[in-house]
Amino acid sequence: MTPELMYLVWSAALTFVQVLIAASAATLQVGLPTLAGNREHFPELTGLAGRAARAHRNMLESLVLFAVLVLVAQIAGLRNDMTLLGAQLFFWGRAAYAAVYVAGLPWIRTATWGVSVVGLVLIFLQLIG
Repeated sequence: MTPELMYLVWSAALTFVQVLIAASAATLQVGLPTLAGNREHFPELTGLAGRAARAHRNMLESLVLFAVLVLVAQIAGLRNDMTLLGAQLFFWGRAAYAAVYVAGLPWIRTATWGVSVVGLVLIFLQLIG
């Protein structure tokens, strides 16, 4: 398995950890019966639970882009130092993003998000260049 694909696998694992954190925090806030229900009239998640849910949702959105770019690069045989750097920046940026978002650190959160976006751009540039 190539390093870029391994970062994709680890990104999926990170996404799974994020859903576990979000579900656990939501359970603590609204209780298991509410969370297990049909979620009609579901209360807004706030604090840690809200931040964890939003961080997870954002990861899902970003993971789609990362997966497409990595898989196209693999299929096209366009792997190089820049695609690897892009995958590394994406993964570590997203890992930091998840931690600082749940911790509630807004400006650092934006910076870590930016690191992951640079990773996406690096891979994209290799595909069009």
